[in-house]
Amino acid sequence: MVQAWLKVEENPTRTVQGFLRSLLEKEVVEALLVPAPSVGGESVTPTLFLSPNELSVAEPFAPLMPVSEATAVSMLTRTGNPLRLGAVMRNCQIRALVELVKFKQAQLDNLIIIGVDCPGTYELRDYEELVRKGVEPSAQLLEVIAKREIGVNSGLPFREACRMCAYPIPDPSIAAITVGILGFDGEKIPVLVRDDLAEKLGLADGSPSAQREEVIRSLSEAKKAERGKQIERFSKEGAGLEGLLRWFSKCIRCYNCMGVCPICYCRECVFRTPVFEHESARYFDWAQKKGALQLPPEHLLFHLTRMNHMVTSCVGCGLCTSACPADIDVALAFQSVGEGVQALFNYVPGRSLEEPAPVQTFQEREFVELGETLK
Repeated sequence: MVQAWLKVEENPTRTVQGFLRSLLEKEVVEALLVPAPSVGGESVTPTLFLSPNELSVAEPFAPLMPVSEATAVSMLTRTGNPLRLGAVMRNCQIRALVELVKFKQAQLDNLIIIGVDCPGTYELRDYEELVRKGVEPSAQLLEVIAKREIGVNSGLPFREACRMCAYPIPDPSIAAITVGILGFDGEKIPVLVRDDLAEKLGLADGSPSAQREEVIRSLSEAKKAERGKQIERFSKEGAGLEGLLRWFSKCIRCYNCMGVCPICYCRECVFRTPVFEHESARYFDWAQKKGALQLPPEHLLFHLTRMNHMVTSCVGCGLCTSACPADIDVALAFQSVGEGVQALFNYVPGRSLEEPAPVQTFQEREFVELGETLK
């Protein structure tokens, strides 16, 4: 990898817009997927650009993630992308994409992943509030980074999933290009670029960013501490059947958590089939047996079924919590359970394309230590 620097000419966003424009102009890619403001500017969404001239509206650093770019990349590549695509992605999105590739829901052929360091993202309502107050969230974030400060000065916190993220930095073995904004010093931005692409872009090798390494270390320590604190909270409040019933008690089975999850890809989900459309009399039977029946029923079964299906591949993006209208911390439950399950298989979702997902494999000796016997 070449460790180059982008000299900031006007501001960091304009500089990286120019860098992305050069990818199109020098035919490194033929299309780019980059976050860009929605109409009104109070949100950003993954946006597909084919013309370099349109990139002046791109917001590659916007601290907002209402949907996962991995879902967008899946849409654009699952059946074969016709153009050489570059996708600007945060690391949780890259890791989700790696999982989707394993499940044949996306393809890496003809795709160049452009990773971006991720200090964190706001809830949509908080991002909207900042924009309405006249704040430019991207510019504010970069100003803080340039001062080597951890956190933000907006007075609003990043999402909990971001505050406890274990992997905020793109892996250069997967991302062909990494924009290392955590190394932004106010004058230049470090970028890591695969050798062949660096040659095509005319980028010279330079020294690595000591500031980026320092900020990453501090940020990782802060996130690790928060992660431990939150998982301990779940272990006290959400463990066991009674704890899980309380944790998910406000669920209205709207399925928002499932719909926004980048890993929940099933075309035919059992919860969207007639399997759970019972005869009316059955609800009365259940009420008679239990004394009372809350409706809609089976909300814990829904979450446990979803957890059983995808918890080994959960990358902890937290979109399920952000999408929940009942303010259930779905992501913390999945991350807490997922951390233990993933450890059983020595598996880190999105770590490597070479590692099969645990649900794709079966070994006779699995869980012998838990009492399973070999026949």
